Amino acid sequence: MKLFSPETDLSRPILDRVKQSLFDCLQKYNAPAGKLVADLFSGVGSLGLESISRGAESAAFVERDPKTAAILKQNIAKAGFYNQSKVLIADAFKTGAALVPGKPKYDLVFVDPPYIRTNDVGADSDLAGLMKILVDQTADNALVIVRTYKDIELPDIYAGFKIIDRRQWGSMAVTFLMRSKNEQ
Repeated sequence: MKLFSPETDLSRPILDRVKQSLFDCLQKYNAPAGKLVADLFSGVGSLGLESISRGAESAAFVERDPKTAAILKQNIAKAGFYNQSKVLIADAFKTGAALVPGKPKYDLVFVDPPYIRTNDVGADSDLAGLMKILVDQTADNALVIVRTYKDIELPDIYAGFKIIDRRQWGSMAVTFLMRSKNEQ
């Protein structure tokens, strides 16, 4: 399905071929089918919507820009995923995935901030702060997928998560991290 997109270059949607490769990798971890998903810095919702289309139970979308969030809601309606979706207009660096009352913690979280906000991955960085928030919002053995510029490498143990895989496509890298009780 072709998604509605903003008429600006502020968004950097993931290419379809890269998204396909990413979801092929996720199958190795039995995801996203049956999982509770959060799509942070969601833009028009490409990753969360793809997750629902592949059997995720639901997806929470966190997008800071109200205009982009309005387009996201149009995409959710177009896909017919209104009942499986929740949209939060907020800064994901401050809210994380924002748990839905009455729902369990997330099993799969996509973290796709603007690249400039991932240049610093040190212990006091915005990204490290977000990862610390996600520790309390994710289930044991949850996967967190972080998209960065290819030259950025996260520490092996990062704020309660352990790197289990890393892939690179063009100028971007995707790091797969797993939450473990032992990594907190």
